[in-house]
Amino acid sequence: MLRRWRTLSLLLVSSLLPSFSLAGPAFENTAIVRTVELGGSLVHVSTTYAVKALEPGQTVYHVALGKDEREKTSWIEAKVKGQARPLEIADLGERDTRDVHVFAVTLPKKLSVNGTINLVLETIQTHATQPYPAYATQTDPQLLKYNTDLFVLSPYTTLVQRTKVRSSTPDIPSYSTPEGVDKFIGDGSVTKSGATITYGPYHNVVSSTSTEFLSEYQQPVSVHYSYDHPVLEVTTLQRSAEISHWGSNLNIEDKIDLHNAGPLLKGHFSRLEYQGQNYFGRVSAHILGGLAVHLPPGVTNAYFYDLNGNVSTSHLRRTPSVPKGSKAIQHSVLEMRPRYPLLGGWNYSFTLGFDTPLQDSVSWDAANQKHIVGVPVMTHIPGSVVDEAEIKIILPEGATDIDVVTPFPALSSTISTHVSYLDTTGRPAVSLTYKDLTDKHTAMIYVSYKVPVSAHLKKPIAVGVAFVSLFMIGLAARRVDLRLDKV
Repeated sequence: MLRRWRTLSLLLVSSLLPSFSLAGPAFENTAIVRTVELGGSLVHVSTTYAVKALEPGQTVYHVALGKDEREKTSWIEAKVKGQARPLEIADLGERDTRDVHVFAVTLPKKLSVNGTINLVLETIQTHATQPYPAYATQTDPQLLKYNTDLFVLSPYTTLVQRTKVRSSTPDIPSYSTPEGVDKFIGDGSVTKSGATITYGPYHNVVSSTSTEFLSEYQQPVSVHYSYDHPVLEVTTLQRSAEISHWGSNLNIEDKIDLHNAGPLLKGHFSRLEYQGQNYFGRVSAHILGGLAVHLPPGVTNAYFYDLNGNVSTSHLRRTPSVPKGSKAIQHSVLEMRPRYPLLGGWNYSFTLGFDTPLQDSVSWDAANQKHIVGVPVMTHIPGSVVDEAEIKIILPEGATDIDVVTPFPALSSTISTHVSYLDTTGRPAVSLTYKDLTDKHTAMIYVSYKVPVSAHLKKPIAVGVAFVSLFMIGLAARRVDLRLDKV
């Protein structure tokens, strides 16, 4: 899910094509610096473009990603350096060659000739690393391998560019050395300093999106590094958020299938050896013994269970609710320990749920006479990616005039009917599906709706009818004589 993408009409796309075909002389990159922060399931990439306009009145700047990089990217955002507000970015798809994917970034103002601006493109890549070696014993360290392209692609000439690949530790057993790029090298092709590998600087790089450049100079580079945390993937997430006006409560329940994507276990698992590692604080990085997740402030009735029942090895550190409009950032923390340690290739399915006061999430739109409720997209497990997610928001019975505002487009959205106890006609439920969610996707979904007075009366009427029915059945039962012999 790529934030702030805009679906362009065919007319708009066709109008941009001429500008892209002439993109070469429109701008010049005085410098490009790409920084890759290596991780497990997630890799954060930040690319800074120092841009100079060569033609007057330029308002659209084009950035390009390689085919492999585009397929791994689940989040993209462009900003002016030093500013927090994102710029509008549109996906133009493949251009000139199928190995290049182009995006159009709308600049905040027109640039005159020789006008400059610094743009920052932030992306998050998922499933971009792999365990190497693919198997490890219970006591082995965890080594991962990351592959990327050597040159940052751009349809414009670049005076100088470099790529910095940073690991969390300086333990980097190996990395690639580029070949055949002598015409761009000034001081050296690749250097290592501590936990950072630097490729470049490369000077006077011509437009790198052409087929000739890609075939002659573009090449893959890899970094083999140590990673000290489990590589976690949530293969499926099913979130159910139930809004109750009668109980003044928002109940959220997550059904999670967790997978450890680290190196597969070589040999057998020894519980005794694991207990010894845990006692001395030397548990291998690829073993997940426990995790902590952030929950909203003011949570109550938190629960954690798996297929075997309740898991008591959890601890909730609760914080009070934050007043609306407050800028304070608070979280309740739930520390969980699975029923068994999770090694590479192992799975663990569990359910996490909690209640929050509805007044913390609901507001009243007086102009439209509607309730507005904010529901978090997900509860993020640190360092993990959510492969597939379904968020189901269950509204009060009788809710009408439903509108949904999402922070990023959903793959699909449907409205169905959910029937629970004491319901008569059922409750409307909004279902949204997503793919490849990261820590950048922990935003709010806002649902607005109306609940007429008659809908509020459905539940007490249903309870009253149920009690009267039971009373009538009991009264009738006392008057029925089923004896065979009557005196």
